[in-house]
Amino acid sequence: MDTLLDLSDRLYLDVADFAHATPHWFQWLAEVWTEAGLLLFGVLFLAGWWRARGGSSRAMSLALLAPLATAFGYVVSEALKSLVDEERPCRAVAGAPASLIACPPHGDWSFPSNHSAIAGAAAIALALSWRGIVWLTVPMALLMAFSRVFVGVHYPHDVTVGLLLGALVAFLVMRAAARPVGSLVETARSSRNPAVLWCAGRGPRVHAAPWAEEPRRARHGAY
Repeated sequence: MDTLLDLSDRLYLDVADFAHATPHWFQWLAEVWTEAGLLLFGVLFLAGWWRARGGSSRAMSLALLAPLATAFGYVVSEALKSLVDEERPCRAVAGAPASLIACPPHGDWSFPSNHSAIAGAAAIALALSWRGIVWLTVPMALLMAFSRVFVGVHYPHDVTVGLLLGALVAFLVMRAAARPVGSLVETARSSRNPAVLWCAGRGPRVHAAPWAEEPRRARHGAY
């Protein structure tokens, strides 16, 4: 275990030295991404919900579950963080250069990385609810995790465990809750309340049966 932690320390120092060797504009981009990148996942949640309004009840249930599963990933990560009490590397690693962003105060523990847990959960939840978007969400999550080490506030093992923990929790929540939430969506779509219908979507368009076109064709002499 100590060997793995020593390796994580060395990797942290290597990334920190690399970060300080990069141009200032690149450091600025990393500082922006490490916080604002989570907002992009939020935008994707909204886009996924809007996209699912015309889809099946299962598609809508997965779109609604995606942010909820991500929230569960954060809660589990925060609970584990409160149990481990690992000091931040920007304060604990001897000889480390100053972090690019302010080092969180003592008591804001390091393991696991909540940002990485949220990113990992969001990446998997979105991938399960929106086919094909995994090619965007997984790189986003990896970049978020790396940025936390790059700006100097997490060890590599913090972000690795955060990613995996968030992804696992999101997967389990999505699998366990898809059916009951799908039933709720079907109930909502049968409602006469316009607000409820707008939120749940009307689902796939139902095309009229061929014989339903006959009266219209008769009126236009289409025989």
